[in-house]
Amino acid sequence: MISESVRQAIPLEAQHGDGTALRGGMPPSVGTDHILGFLEEHYLKSYIMEGGSKIKMLTGRRGAGKTHVSGMILERAAALNYLTVHFSAKDVWLHDFQTVFLEIMHQCGIEEIIKGCADQIIRNLGYDPAQIPEGRTFIDYLSEMGEADAISKGAIRSALRTFFTKNPLLDNNFAVCCSLLTGGILGHPVLESASRELLLEYLSGDKTVKLSMLRALGLSPSRITKYNARHMLRSLSQTAKLGGFSGIVVVIDDMEILLNRASGTPIHYARGRREDAYESIRQLIDDIDSMGYLMFFLCFDRELMENESYGLRSYQALWMRVQNEIVSGRFNCFADLIDLDRYGDQYYTPDVLVEMSAQIAKHLAAQGRAAYPVDLAGVQELMERARYGGLGLPYLVEIKTGEPPEDQTLSPADKVQEGGGQDV
Repeated sequence: MISESVRQAIPLEAQHGDGTALRGGMPPSVGTDHILGFLEEHYLKSYIMEGGSKIKMLTGRRGAGKTHVSGMILERAAALNYLTVHFSAKDVWLHDFQTVFLEIMHQCGIEEIIKGCADQIIRNLGYDPAQIPEGRTFIDYLSEMGEADAISKGAIRSALRTFFTKNPLLDNNFAVCCSLLTGGILGHPVLESASRELLLEYLSGDKTVKLSMLRALGLSPSRITKYNARHMLRSLSQTAKLGGFSGIVVVIDDMEILLNRASGTPIHYARGRREDAYESIRQLIDDIDSMGYLMFFLCFDRELMENESYGLRSYQALWMRVQNEIVSGRFNCFADLIDLDRYGDQYYTPDVLVEMSAQIAKHLAAQGRAAYPVDLAGVQELMERARYGGLGLPYLVEIKTGEPPEDQTLSPADKVQEGGGQDV
């Protein structure tokens, strides 16, 4: 399931007249149902779940709905049994893919994945993991039935080899770690608690782990680095599938921080780190087809795409892989670069925006706040403002819905009061 910390980062970042953001549940998805339905049907329910992998980039002006769309994707992915990961480029460095992988690993929860692998091995051997008492291992369960013989133990070892150490898609160190940890859950081979903690520390990127101790457990004396992190990520997604999950969906937000041009703020990415981040993304794009059960959504304001001095265009090797060489007059849902401004031009009709405002009003009312649904004339005015301004239509509609109409006296009937709507 999607975590509460991720949920709180999902809604639109628009600010209302009282200075509070729209919280307390997902904002309405009116107008975005087409792109969300397409991504769910063509990727989450089919291509990714069947072993594919993909990187999509979400861009648009501030308030175009990037955070909202990616958040709704995470909700739908979680409902389809994907492991979901969400973090901001402001919090996790992008220039070293090791840090990206370790954040993904942390949010996925390797122990939960390993438990799923153990349960699947038990099923493959003809038993039901639900029948094993709490606190007992599979070997304990077999012993109570008088079936913990050499043949059963050999079958467990063979299953571990098939799942992990003989799997050509897994990094050798990752495979050995998973095999030992899964065997520890099954009760064979026996894994001491100290060894278990050492393996988990290694997978978490703990630099204090001594390489000599890894060698004693059958691992190669090497750490997780930016050079092997992409292979480790492929191993993680493949193992997640073995553990019974549909795959992994990753959302990286706020990537416009790579520009870091706001006055009065400390430099986040200097030139060297920014170019290293672009190179890291380029390498991920080149390697993504060799992975499986994995989907990335990279979200950023359109300035990152258009800025020729510091943006994606400044790193030609990446820009060649990002740009759309053929641009159609209609929005292309299959494009790797999803421009939500162009999407809005096609799908945000006046009627859709009126409905969007009405749904936002209900959402605000459910929080006990007054709201002022925008009528047809109002949304047409907002469409004109959005055409030449720097804010996206969803942002403008949300702000307008939360502000009292100007130059008129409001009666209680003009407001949508508490208890009149639903959480949407």
